[in-house]
Amino acid sequence: MAEPTFSLDEAERPTKQAMLRGARGKCPCCGEGALFSRYLKVADHCPHCNEALHHQRADDGPAYLTILLVSHLGAPLLLAFYMAWRPSAISMIIGFGLGAVVLSLLLLPRIKGAMVGLQWARRMHGFGDAPEPIVS
Repeated sequence: MAEPTFSLDEAERPTKQAMLRGARGKCPCCGEGALFSRYLKVADHCPHCNEALHHQRADDGPAYLTILLVSHLGAPLLLAFYMAWRPSAISMIIGFGLGAVVLSLLLLPRIKGAMVGLQWARRMHGFGDAPEPIVS
């Protein structure tokens, strides 16, 4: 019996690998090209393998997950820090405020990249019925 042949579009896409590549800011297909053209702007296509990425949309999901993680990490630390050292309110506001901003800025592109990798692996190409733009 002959082995079935699949085109590249029908081939299995490993979800974990695609999400890890996306979290590193790399193309979920090849793992070489940059996923983002700017801080959070998904590139139209991979500069290395030319995989179309323009239709990947993460919308508000990465922001919600970032807020969830930062707040769930920050709240217990805030309480523990206060109970251990009793710092002034202004030092807590400045310290934890800056910490939350920095942690959010570091986590947001990684979470968005992982979400785009998940969408690519599961062939979730956007959410609308708009035609794909022509890339020249």
